[in-house]
Amino acid sequence: MSEKRQIEIYSAGCPVCQDTIELVKRMACASCEISVLDMHDTEVAARSAELGVRSVPAVAVNGKLAECCAGRGVDENTLRAAGIGQPLV
Repeated sequence: MSEKRQIEIYSAGCPVCQDTIELVKRMACASCEISVLDMHDTEVAARSAELGVRSVPAVAVNGKLAECCAGRGVDENTLRAAGIGQPLV
């Protein structure tokens, strides 16, 4: 099996963030490695700023902010297009 797809979820611990965490976990497959990152941590906040995160929750896949998160909001179709839930070949 190939290396895993790295998924970072930027969260502030709010109910909307929790919904996104649950969505991504539900969508994930064996090729997905999920990290939930706390925006209250200054290093996490700095990393999120480098990625262009403007609001939380936000999801990055393999170090790139998912298109749905570049503006506002997370949606399942855009996350699937980024590869979440699809095994690596």
